[in-house]
Amino acid sequence: MAPLLLVGALAFWRWPMVDSGTDQLGSADREWLLLAAGAALLTWVCSAAAQQGAVLEQLPPWRLLATSFAASAANHILPAGVGGNAVSLRFLVRCGLSPSRSAAALTVRAVAGGIVRVALLLALLLAFPHALAVHRVGVHGRPDDSLVIGVAVLLCAVVAGLAGVRRVRTMLRSFLGTLATDVRAVHGRSARVAALWAGSVAFPVMHAAVLVAAVRALHAPVPAAHVAVAYLAGSAAAALLPTPGGLGSLDVALGLALVTAGTTAVVATSAVLAYRLVTVWLPLVPGVLVLAALVRRRVL
Repeated sequence: MAPLLLVGALAFWRWPMVDSGTDQLGSADREWLLLAAGAALLTWVCSAAAQQGAVLEQLPPWRLLATSFAASAANHILPAGVGGNAVSLRFLVRCGLSPSRSAAALTVRAVAGGIVRVALLLALLLAFPHALAVHRVGVHGRPDDSLVIGVAVLLCAVVAGLAGVRRVRTMLRSFLGTLATDVRAVHGRSARVAALWAGSVAFPVMHAAVLVAAVRALHAPVPAAHVAVAYLAGSAAAALLPTPGGLGSLDVALGLALVTAGTTAVVATSAVLAYRLVTVWLPLVPGVLVLAALVRRRVL
């Protein structure tokens, strides 16, 4: 609750900047925004591919894709990925996997995704060491309000993450043996390895592409690689905060990361708004409808 209150305070405090960002988004390049929407659509395909790669059984492809779309909507209703994981877990159980193996499959996918994100971020930082420059945040060497509140939000994220470590460790112990068995089995089949790791790589790449397209739509002269680094750094920082869909935490983290990448605060605000529009707000109602249809047809 505290991080959300801090983000709300930031929005109220910096409302003129938010208002200017909204106005600038209204004049953005429509073709780039369409490309952003296309990349957002591909994120659900990537998620479905990674989930298929995490299990030995062949999952029904169209139902898997629909479930990935519905899980994304559920993620923006419940915090810390609880909604999406619950939807995915229910789908795997309905497909005949035991609850422990279903949980192990979700863990395999999550671990692969985490490894990929860290590897991509480190590789890009090595290739572009000046992609993020903290001195760009603030005026005349003084941190501005957004930096102060952003740091406070991220500190709350760290506290929340540390508080959840013990709970996660306890949960992992119950199916660690199943997890090890499934990891060995999955990596014994080349098709599953390709699906798991290709999907895990493509998922953050497509999300980064959405943000790159949003920045391009606003005609900001920032290299695409720097925007990609900003996305990976911002999403990694926000991942520790258990809010629905990263609401608030991801917005602040992405905005700060974009400013350090070289955009103005107004452009960063507009880009984050565009990113949220195509990845959250536009798909939210269709995603909830798909979720309801899957439940009604007993797919979930």
